[in-house]
Amino acid sequence: MDNGLVLGIDLGTTSVKVCVVNVGTEEVIAKQSKDTQSNIPSDQGTGGSKQDVPKIIYALNTCIAKLPKDLLRKIARIGICGQMHGVMLWNSGDTKAWERIERNGALVRYDIVEQEVSALYTWQDSRCDSVFMKSLPVPQSHLPTYSGYGIATMFWMAKHKPEKLSRYNCAGTIQDFTVAMLCNLEKPVMSEQNAASWGYFNCKEKCWNSTLLESAEFPVHFLPKVLNTGALVGNLADDWHSIPKGTPIGAGLGDLPCSVLATIESIHDAVLNVSTSAQLAFVVENYEPTDGPPQLSPVEYFPYFSGKYLAVAASLNGGNALAMFVKMLQQWTMELGFSVPQSQIWEKVLALSLDDGTISNLQIHPTLLCERHQPDVSASVTNINIGNLGLGQAFRALCHGLLQNLHNMMPRDILSKANITRIVGNGSGLSRNKVLQKEVQQLYQLPLVFTAGGDAAKGAALAVSLPLV
Repeated sequence: MDNGLVLGIDLGTTSVKVCVVNVGTEEVIAKQSKDTQSNIPSDQGTGGSKQDVPKIIYALNTCIAKLPKDLLRKIARIGICGQMHGVMLWNSGDTKAWERIERNGALVRYDIVEQEVSALYTWQDSRCDSVFMKSLPVPQSHLPTYSGYGIATMFWMAKHKPEKLSRYNCAGTIQDFTVAMLCNLEKPVMSEQNAASWGYFNCKEKCWNSTLLESAEFPVHFLPKVLNTGALVGNLADDWHSIPKGTPIGAGLGDLPCSVLATIESIHDAVLNVSTSAQLAFVVENYEPTDGPPQLSPVEYFPYFSGKYLAVAASLNGGNALAMFVKMLQQWTMELGFSVPQSQIWEKVLALSLDDGTISNLQIHPTLLCERHQPDVSASVTNINIGNLGLGQAFRALCHGLLQNLHNMMPRDILSKANITRIVGNGSGLSRNKVLQKEVQQLYQLPLVFTAGGDAAKGAALAVSLPLV
């Protein structure tokens, strides 16, 4: 594997990204990406967050098909990661959730049989309010369980929509489903990373809280088998977009750990990712998880690679909050009788807010999606006066509020005690926004750098090439 080509796949919240990596040099040889445009209305209104699985897999097929065929024929392994915490349901056995699409007798791609899959219920799903969450048993884990986590969502379905659960016999994240499809698995398997992100998983013993869940009338037959992070699941069941049949495929991984793996250059680096949401994370070498009960904290410890853990402050509010602000401005202009494209609004607010003269005492707490450790704290704007309502001032205050919220979750002192000497930036929401970059440096008083690291797709490729611990 020293000089092998590995395909990395990232099934993200808004887009699919794929790349071919030479794992010997860690060089990305080719890459493709496509927005999934997969969000669909939820019967829970603003409390639900669902995505269309066929659209996600269509975006994946489109990306793979655009990679050079001569590279695909040389792929030695496939690593797959994706958005964490979410859950989808599907059928396997006599009626499968995918079908072979052939041309001239050879497999071209797999398509989804729509009636055999549910929607993907994402990490942004908030149907499990605080009252419902308090009705659930306390996990036997060092990690809490929140709304948007797979186990919580299935608990809610078991109580409110048991007929939905009865239609399917498998459950997993979108990346677990993709692995099952490509390997033609009867039952899904899951890495420790995805299991930990679902809730009710004991990382110390590496097992589900099965007895506890069963006693609470949770449908435990949906719980996937859990493998060590980085383990291989099986092999590609047939030639797929010129990738040879039999190519080994790793267990589905989390996009955040893979993003850190592709970005970090030193144990003294912290990685700040701002894309749909926002995360600040660094690697902890000697963390020992407990059996629980979990302690509510804005900083949590998730399985990483090689037996290590990530200290993570994961905010639900990142680029999505900025996008909602831009969408609001566009809606207002439309109501006034004008049509301004969002790209033009983005260009204007970024330009207006770059001037240090836009720094004001306007305070925006932009937690539109609340936070997992503070589910009942919503967004607010304070300290408004007639001198701080300019568009540039408002956007600058919004950017400051996003980073201040993250700093409240993981203050500079935590980074100092961990001997972090710089912050490595990642994600388009940060790399394209110089205002956010300024706020990072002012709040943390550490250098902010952008390396040639890469994204989660590259990390997924590197991950399946690591030795198992």
